[in-house]
Amino acid sequence: MKLSIITATYNSEHTIKACMLSIINQSYKDIEHIIIDGNSTDRTLEVLVTITEKYPEANIRIYSEPDTGIYDALNKGIEKANGDVIGFVHSDDLLASPKILEHIVNIFKSQNSDGVYGNLRYVKKNNTNKVIRNWKSKAFTPAILNRGWMPPHPTVFLRKEVYQDIGYFDINYKISADYDFLIRVFLNKKYKIRYIPKTIMIMRLGGMSNKSFKNIFQKSKEDFQVIKRHQLRGLFTLICKNILKLNQFFIR
Repeated sequence: MKLSIITATYNSEHTIKACMLSIINQSYKDIEHIIIDGNSTDRTLEVLVTITEKYPEANIRIYSEPDTGIYDALNKGIEKANGDVIGFVHSDDLLASPKILEHIVNIFKSQNSDGVYGNLRYVKKNNTNKVIRNWKSKAFTPAILNRGWMPPHPTVFLRKEVYQDIGYFDINYKISADYDFLIRVFLNKKYKIRYIPKTIMIMRLGGMSNKSFKNIFQKSKEDFQVIKRHQLRGLFTLICKNILKLNQFFIR
């Protein structure tokens, strides 16, 4: 089973090396790493080339061209992916352990799954050992979508056929396209999506959705549009979605 790992980068010179090494050092080796760079103006491309040359055995493919945002970049990566299963490791993120992809592949094989997701750990931007939030997910039931539930998107691995079936990210959403996409996945009853109670991804705080009050407001606005689009419970769902985040600051 080949895994396609997609990373969108833009001016990521300080974090992309750690991101790439967390993939290169995985015990599971049947991986292609597709990096979609948005024409970075810093040393990102230099770092990408250096790592690729240092680890020629790693299947790393680099593309650099303008895009309209992260979801446009991720869609380009999905289109280029040759793997049976697709996952994302953003340029600021790290896989949580060297054996996590091996474990994910075993779940796909042993349980005939269409998708797998797990837990996410938020850490301090400049100190990945300092845990700020723990997003512990849970097994899916249809009722929890109305209560604002969604799995941590960076932990979600899906068969490529799922993207071919329900479509890619809607780039009309600048921040909430992952929420819209995941609702489309989990509303489709034919997919077998498995939750594993393990931390899959480590994410540095300071991403697009929470880096400013303006972005937080924009995300809430887009989340509400997504909720209405999929005929969930409106303002109740949006409020629940935000309340659910509070517990993440206290779980260790």
